[in-house]
Amino acid sequence: MHYVLFYDYVPDYLERRGPLREAHFALASIAIERGELFLGGAFAGPADGAMIVFSGSSPAVAENFARADPYVAQGLVTRWWVREWTTVVGKDAANPLTRPATA
Repeated sequence: MHYVLFYDYVPDYLERRGPLREAHFALASIAIERGELFLGGAFAGPADGAMIVFSGSSPAVAENFARADPYVAQGLVTRWWVREWTTVVGKDAANPLTRPATA
């Protein structure tokens, strides 16, 4: 199953993230190595939030990431939430569509 972690950022996120980026990306690297973190990044124009896609058996993979994230702990994230995402198309879809064979 896929889970999407959403972040809302403080208005001065870009100015404050520098000292925390290395620890944030170290946490992301560990989640990638475990096969949990699939894709992620900040929104652009404005950089007011982010979205990170996880793969796992429960939303705990995304929730645990958020709880451990220095961006959350240090107040750069004003709100976070996780949504289950039913993926049906694409090479990594968790619930791929099955189509009848075409003649």
